Amino acid sequence: MTTVALTAIPRSDFGKGAARRLRRDGNIPAVIYGEGTELVHIAIANHDLDLALRKPRVVLSISIDGGTVLTKPRDIQRDPVKRTLEHIDLVIITEQEAKERSAMADAIKAATEAAEEAGIDAAAAVQALEEAVAAGEDPTKAAEHAVADAEHQAEAYAEAAAHEAEVEAAAAAEEGGEAGAGAEAVADSE
Repeated sequence: MTTVALTAIPRSDFGKGAARRLRRDGNIPAVIYGEGTELVHIAIANHDLDLALRKPRVVLSISIDGGTVLTKPRDIQRDPVKRTLEHIDLVIITEQEAKERSAMADAIKAATEAAEEAGIDAAAAVQALEEAVAAGEDPTKAAEHAVADAEHQAEAYAEAAAHEAEVEAAAAAEEGGEAGAGAEAVADSE
């Protein structure tokens, strides 16, 4: 399950100075919003949030003011040089969407592990998985054949590259033959 529970504190200070103070104290400024809800400004512990964001399709269960809300990251802002967290926008999601995200995260993990065992690129397996899910397939079933799909795609790319190389070689040989024939014609006319 990729749901991570985090505790947030409400914040009422805004601006660069307030954000810098929060970061200096080990917190990250964030906002929570969703359809039909008001914008809520919060601060979340930097270390806990950074660890949570390393999980694919993470669902953040944010506890604030005695209530809990399920969210997903929408916009993560990082320092361009240090790559440290600066700010995050969180969108409220339903329990159904949280379950779907969790199922997809489990499928990604399974596809990645299977790809590593097979010795192929894990990113290609994840891409094949996402394409199958986008086509309407169940994430768990798509994960079972994601590695095979990635291998087929790699084979198709290799065949296409080999065919392209053959065409280029044939064109180069044909060009070389024409250049040779042209040189012979020039030599004959002299």
